[in-house]
Amino acid sequence: MSDNYTLLIRNMVCPRCLKVVTEELEKLQLPPVDVQLGKVELAAEPDAQQLRQLKEALLQNGFELLEDKKAELVEKVKIAIIELIRSGEVENLTTNISDYLSEAIGRDYHYLSSLFPAEEGVTIARYVVLQKVERAKELLAYNELSLSQISYRLGYSSVAHLSGQFRQVTGMSPSEYKKSAVQSRKPLDQII
Repeated sequence: MSDNYTLLIRNMVCPRCLKVVTEELEKLQLPPVDVQLGKVELAAEPDAQQLRQLKEALLQNGFELLEDKKAELVEKVKIAIIELIRSGEVENLTTNISDYLSEAIGRDYHYLSSLFPAEEGVTIARYVVLQKVERAKELLAYNELSLSQISYRLGYSSVAHLSGQFRQVTGMSPSEYKKSAVQSRKPLDQII
């Protein structure tokens, strides 16, 4: 059994986030044993002053130390969704998102689906759509894949399905978005 001390951190959703959090921990002489999306393992528990300084440093960088169990669970759901969509594995998903999340988080989906909107203000299904549309915007900007390929990669049943959700979220079709001079994208931690 490990004697490591675990910290869960909100909005830690990308590789750059890992780097920033690692740097902040090292500045406070709290070298991490392991750093993952939303989670840090330390060799020992920080003292009260280190914990206060860490909270401040995290807040200055757009992160938040999670101390509430429900908030921790919601953050795990968000990270599982982001990792699934960004990994490109959503196209190979052999089950539905609810079963995937239940298995990945180890909790009943009904509980997760009632907890998530209470904490985040949107349903899990809506959060998945928002993350998929943001990933589609990114892939469109790269101009390496056709809309059909993007649709498949994001697990849509058709281009029309992707286009409909894209229009619903952005107010324009993927083609219009691609042609527009202003291709606004959001950081992953601000998608709600």
